[in-house]
Amino acid sequence: MGFFEGGVSKLALSALTKDYPAYVQFYVTARCNLTCEQCNVIYANADQQECTTEQAMQIAENLAAIGTSVVLLTGGEPFVRRDIVTIAKAMMDNGIHPRLQTNGLASRKQLEEMVKIGSHDISISLDSIVPDLQDEINGGFNKSWERAINTISLVNNIFPINSFCVFGTVLAPKNIDQITGVIKFATAIGWWVSLVPAHQTPTSEPRSFSTFDIELCFTPDQYARVAEVLEEVKHLRNSGYNVYDSDEYLDDIYRFITRQPIGWRRRNGGVCDSPNLYFAIQPNGDMAVCCDYRLPQSVPVYDSEFPALYRSEQIREQVFNVTSGCSGCMYGSFPEISISTRFFVPMFRRARLFLFDGVDRQLKRLSKEEIMAVANQVAHESGLI
Repeated sequence: MGFFEGGVSKLALSALTKDYPAYVQFYVTARCNLTCEQCNVIYANADQQECTTEQAMQIAENLAAIGTSVVLLTGGEPFVRRDIVTIAKAMMDNGIHPRLQTNGLASRKQLEEMVKIGSHDISISLDSIVPDLQDEINGGFNKSWERAINTISLVNNIFPINSFCVFGTVLAPKNIDQITGVIKFATAIGWWVSLVPAHQTPTSEPRSFSTFDIELCFTPDQYARVAEVLEEVKHLRNSGYNVYDSDEYLDDIYRFITRQPIGWRRRNGGVCDSPNLYFAIQPNGDMAVCCDYRLPQSVPVYDSEFPALYRSEQIREQVFNVTSGCSGCMYGSFPEISISTRFFVPMFRRARLFLFDGVDRQLKRLSKEEIMAVANQVAHESGLI
């Protein structure tokens, strides 16, 4: 049947109608054990109390009622929630595919429990294969890179061999020369890489994944290097390396970094596909337009009336009032969902990756020491250390 098992028909419905959410980001917590340079979630959502386990289970039921295919369980750090496996199981029980996102905090027990319930799709934040640099990016937490590597090794040996495992890699001046090394490392151990350019916002407008630090933005004298690296990324992908991102998305990364208008929304009248194809859920259970923007009123996704409200003109109008004034983000997931449903080549590649026999997804059963040795070798060969 393929990676999404019974969810193929729902994904097809989303792609055909553009009116069923293929993907929802559920920020189950704002708490985190790290303070990564490019992330603002712990500040942007610090005003909210987390929804309860029971409310999260009702959210799963309501998301199923509106035809949701995939839910990203993210944070903060989702594995700080003791009920994260219960939440993932609620999604599974309602026919929704849960994708997990972590900075590497997940324990062996949690990962084993996830596999037991049938959840084995995971993303880990990794911006460098040089330990000291990754620790610095993570907020100066000593051995945070090593802990992530340990979790990666657990995944490689606990998850089914055809699981989809991806590194979320933020592209910033500090690690621009690390990107191709991360891709080579990922491919060598059976993981994939998806890039996200660092976003920046003023302190007066806190957003979940937009840093306050202007130094994470590229300057004009660095644009040529950005273009060179993105071309290298395309070449690696076309040569068989595990790069998830489409040409459309990678080209827009350059436009975004160089402060040009992005193009991935052009087939939807210049706005994103929220809430038709995707939206977000805040830690307190409220619906949000995306990870950056809230609705003007509280709309709890766990409320019994949510499925009807989601389809209402009231919600659609409120969301449009936000999206029509947004210049557009490059956070990865939302842009790529639009691209995958509106552009043929990315749609074909995603179908091959997720819906068929899993030939492109082969984890390598390597120990922590072996994975660290691979990272060290790639770093040496790439001139990073």
